[in-house]
Amino acid sequence: MCIRDRRYPFLLALLHGYCYLSPVACLAQLLRQEVSLIKSKTKLLQLTVTLTACAFLFIPTVMSVMAGVTANYFKGISSGVTLKWVFQVWELYADSIFLSLWLALACLVVTLIIGLPAAYGLARHPGWFSRILEEFISLPLAVPGLALALALLQLYGTMKGFRTSWTFILVGHVLYTLPFMVRSILAVLAAMDLKTLEEAAASLGASPAKRFFNIVVPNAMPGILAGALTVVTLSIGEFNLTWMLHTPYLKTLPVGLADSYASMRLEIASAYTLIFFIMIVPLLMAMQWASSRAQRIAN
Repeated sequence: MCIRDRRYPFLLALLHGYCYLSPVACLAQLLRQEVSLIKSKTKLLQLTVTLTACAFLFIPTVMSVMAGVTANYFKGISSGVTLKWVFQVWELYADSIFLSLWLALACLVVTLIIGLPAAYGLARHPGWFSRILEEFISLPLAVPGLALALALLQLYGTMKGFRTSWTFILVGHVLYTLPFMVRSILAVLAAMDLKTLEEAAASLGASPAKRFFNIVVPNAMPGILAGALTVVTLSIGEFNLTWMLHTPYLKTLPVGLADSYASMRLEIASAYTLIFFIMIVPLLMAMQWASSRAQRIAN
């Protein structure tokens, strides 16, 4: 370190005898300046790494989206901008898009009907048995989607009416997304004194049903919202399990996307990707907002 460096005025003052503070105070000030310099360099390094990672993820996405609105991908943007590929995707895969939306809404309803009472029971009766049940509910997360789909095929594959129905895919989606609904609601309920609230309502003459709908459900709403957005997002984007369970007449959005990349022009597949982003990105943003809101309420 150069003692003539103007970044260290206290050191210069100390060396020339002009420091009105004690030597210890001057050295302490010098140490604080050095620590501040190190922190600024660390923040700059963190910002550089973050921006590099964002560029690594964002640039391929932009290239794929641009290919979907380019007249000819191999000629580049100079060939012109068009929406004909988007319209062609809509003509070819509109049924897949509507099927994914319908499955996501149906999955949300089923997971909410099952997950809310399950989370309430786990929060109301904590203990070793509740922990075992919670781990059992979360078990599909530890099993690969292909293995879960294979188990469903072995169990229900001979039921032709059920096998070729959209409800067969719905069963797989519910098994996969139910843990997210239960854990989101359970995290909110576990952070409040649920027993005291229910006892206070019961002392005022509220029935169990009224306590559940007027006390439990409103207080669990942040967790319900976060779980609902997670379930819908995961259901729309689920591929591994759905790829094993689908039939040629029941293709969801991700399965149709894989099919378009395998058998269509690159521009059509990229336009399909654009439609997928338009559907999924707002849900992801809403999920982040709901999760942060649930954490603030829980804290």
